[in-house]
Amino acid sequence: MALSPIFVSRLEKVAADNGFDHELEREGDWLVFASTQCPLRVWLGAFGGAGFLAAFSQQNVAGALGEYGTAIAEPIPKTAVAGRAVPDLPTLHRLLRRAVQLSKTLPNELLHTYEKQVAMLPKTTEAERLLVQRVGQNLFREGLLDLWECRCAVTGLAVPALLRASHIKPWTDCETDAERLDIHNGILLAPHLDAAFDRGFITVADDGVIIVSDVLDVEARVTLGLDRPLRARGLADGHRTYLPWHRDRVFKAKE
Repeated sequence: MALSPIFVSRLEKVAADNGFDHELEREGDWLVFASTQCPLRVWLGAFGGAGFLAAFSQQNVAGALGEYGTAIAEPIPKTAVAGRAVPDLPTLHRLLRRAVQLSKTLPNELLHTYEKQVAMLPKTTEAERLLVQRVGQNLFREGLLDLWECRCAVTGLAVPALLRASHIKPWTDCETDAERLDIHNGILLAPHLDAAFDRGFITVADDGVIIVSDVLDVEARVTLGLDRPLRARGLADGHRTYLPWHRDRVFKAKE
């Protein structure tokens, strides 16, 4: 179904509002957009009674958007890998915003950005090496903020300035930059949980349940809010490749 001018205007605006700032040549009835913020390309349409449609160029992004709408059943553009149908513009806004966040942070994207940013930086002195490390740590924090949408994975605290990017396998213990900058080697946490996680007083089970060390007495648990069941949301299979390391090497298990 051909797009009416009003639908074209709506789709152009929703694309621009969510970071797809470069409109490409149309493909049939699909509007096509790219972004200067990330490598993702998106195709947008409005067909029949399906509401609004979005198809994506990255399989890992499309696969992580299952909470938004339904999978597209009809043919998608040849170079798209998958897509979703959503019922209204607000949902389309959320879908595209989340797609950009994921495209910027999913495995290897942070590493590629880091390598570009530090390629010309000197790495001879300790001060220069610390500067390079700081670049990576800042990128890692920005990636976790995007992945968890600026909310603590456990408490839901939504004050970005207070949130901490907690490495599961610490920066200094990682063998490669790929590990250090793997978005799944981290959890976004409120300050008190970050400190407890870093020092091994808590860890995370593969299903997200927060495990509290017996080293902490009842009073400390109450003070820290660890006396009730807690769970980290949003964990993916990638996190589960690092969590056993934290449970085995950092967590203060009962002796």
